[in-house]
Amino acid sequence: QLQASGGGLVQPGGSLRLSCAASGISFSIATMGWYRQAPGKQRELVARISRGGTTNYPDSVKGRFTISRDNAKNTVYLQMNSLKPEDTAVYYCNALLTSNWREWWGQGTLVTVSS
Repeated sequence: QLQASGGGLVQPGGSLRLSCAASGISFSIATMGWYRQAPGKQRELVARISRGGTTNYPDSVKGRFTISRDNAKNTVYLQMNSLKPEDTAVYYCNALLTSNWREWWGQGTLVTVSS
């Protein structure tokens, strides 16, 4: 189970930090990711971090977003800086076990960037 939190309304240029707490999952060996889905658009990857800490980001958020994980707390974070209106979306966390390709999704948290 994944529980995401931290969404809200923020002005352009502002920052937010999302959190996703995992339970019942072998968190330390899972690849964790954040995805987002804007109205009328497909869900897209925003950030991913491997069990070893390797991260990757699409160009649209590179340099602005940072994903991190705390294995002791079974939690993954997404620090979002310099937010833009086009970052408005529902953000979902994802856990993937590459050993058996089993995955889990959180319930989503809404981020709205608007003045």
